[in-house]
Amino acid sequence: MTRILFVCLGNICRSCTAEEVFRTLASQAGRSAAFEADSAGIIDYHEGELPDARMRRHALQHGYRLTHRSRPVRPTDFEHFDLIIGMDERNCSKLRRMAPHAAAAAKVQPMASYLTQHAGHSEIPDPYYGGDEGFERVIALLEDACAGLLAKL
Repeated sequence: MTRILFVCLGNICRSCTAEEVFRTLASQAGRSAAFEADSAGIIDYHEGELPDARMRRHALQHGYRLTHRSRPVRPTDFEHFDLIIGMDERNCSKLRRMAPHAAAAAKVQPMASYLTQHAGHSEIPDPYYGGDEGFERVIALLEDACAGLLAKL
């Protein structure tokens, strides 16, 4: 089983959506048993909260039901998960600094590295301070990247 942790800043928009998109795609491919997916945030400000209501609404329009409760990255995550995927370079940089040793830091990968149809994007942008189009863009990018990740695994 491959264990994957998706990470963004607060775990209320991008990473929780990536978790659900990946889980859905793996299920549709008949590969659910091959993966454990979870998500977390760099900060604990939203700990225990559901995803942002706007993100939940947009995700539901695409068939994704977001029920994850926000949690911060824990030191034990670096041992438990095989891949730790950051939504942008700031997330990845912070995760590498948080890692307890070099092997743990090597598990950190940028989500954008799995994009196949949006190759010009270097990150999954944070939609929190924007409008509807930002949330839609994030879903499109995550569907692409999660499909790319699933194909690679």
